[in-house]
Amino acid sequence: MNKSINQFPKTEEAIREFILDDHPCVMAQSLVADDNLTIRDYGILNCQETYQQILKDLNLYIEDVDSDTMKFQTFIATFADDHFEDEVIFENELWKFLHVLHKIDPQPWDETTSADPRSTEFSFSFLGVSFYIVGMHPNSSREARSTPFPMIVFNLHSQFEMLRGSGRYKRVRDLIRRRDKEKQGTINPMLEDFGLNSEARQYSGRAVDENWKCPYNFKK
Repeated sequence: MNKSINQFPKTEEAIREFILDDHPCVMAQSLVADDNLTIRDYGILNCQETYQQILKDLNLYIEDVDSDTMKFQTFIATFADDHFEDEVIFENELWKFLHVLHKIDPQPWDETTSADPRSTEFSFSFLGVSFYIVGMHPNSSREARSTPFPMIVFNLHSQFEMLRGSGRYKRVRDLIRRRDKEKQGTINPMLEDFGLNSEARQYSGRAVDENWKCPYNFKK
């Protein structure tokens, strides 16, 4: 049975500590500082109760987002009762989860992004809004994604476009990459700017080769 975040008071605390403990993403740290994180725990990733509850929660989140502010706002779904032995297993379960969300999505795909995971314009759409997905779990090979428990970060695609429009994107990106290199010795090889390659390759955090293909199709 799933539990609400209220039954996991230490889950939210652990997330905030993980981010504030020298995490390379300065945007994530600003989210904690500004208290612009929405965190919900669902216990288990792939189960019917999770799918239905996250549909409700993300709908409320989207309705509440202040689209006029330059401050980032992020939704984090945690799965404190789940465990994945390695990066491949997590990747497969992540894409299964996203595909089920797509199948129960009552809204059409966001017209500003592509539904084809092979496209350089792909970004996951749910409830008519595109998200840049960040999968994280304890067995990730990247320290920045090795969280205390599995979780999925839903970053609004529109906020990255807003950052680009303000001229801040490149400066923030370069700072994050430099901090990531200082922390682990190398820059995450999967990180690329939107439009250079499909961002689907980045979602699970696993380093994949050029022959990687998304295991599911998404149709408008």
